[in-house]
Amino acid sequence: MSSTAATALPQTDAEQLGTAADPAAAEPLPEAEPLPTVAEMQLPAWFFGFEGVLAGAFDILHAFPGAWPALVVLFAVNITVSLTMMRKRLKLAKMLWRGKGTRKVAFLLLGLRIGSHVLLSVIGVALTSALVHVLFAAVMAALTVGLLVYTQKTALRALVEAGKLAA
Repeated sequence: MSSTAATALPQTDAEQLGTAADPAAAEPLPEAEPLPTVAEMQLPAWFFGFEGVLAGAFDILHAFPGAWPALVVLFAVNITVSLTMMRKRLKLAKMLWRGKGTRKVAFLLLGLRIGSHVLLSVIGVALTSALVHVLFAAVMAALTVGLLVYTQKTALRALVEAGKLAA
């Protein structure tokens, strides 16, 4: 071994990377993208309208059996619009559906739907008229929209507190 190799000074980070030690000559670091705001990530009101109508679809079909083509079209429009116009918000929607709170809401609504029909059957009251089915659909739609709005607000508040969204 030569004595010059043993006494060589350690290289600086800039020298090791092959850049000049002058900070002005170094490439600027890319700027971090700003966090999205709550307003940008919030799902629009019409999205909840779609979900409300689809939540009441069972009773709508019982009241108006010929409405199934309109419901199929509405479902297809909902999916198409969600995957195109709401591209940025799709991440929030996925997070909402993966969250425990949203699953609880879904199971609560399903349990309410089945439980109410079973309870009405047990006490001898059947939903037979179109008006009763429409009212029941409206109640289920209102509950769905209300619970989804509450779940969204809770999720957005948690994301702001975690530093993933700007208020």
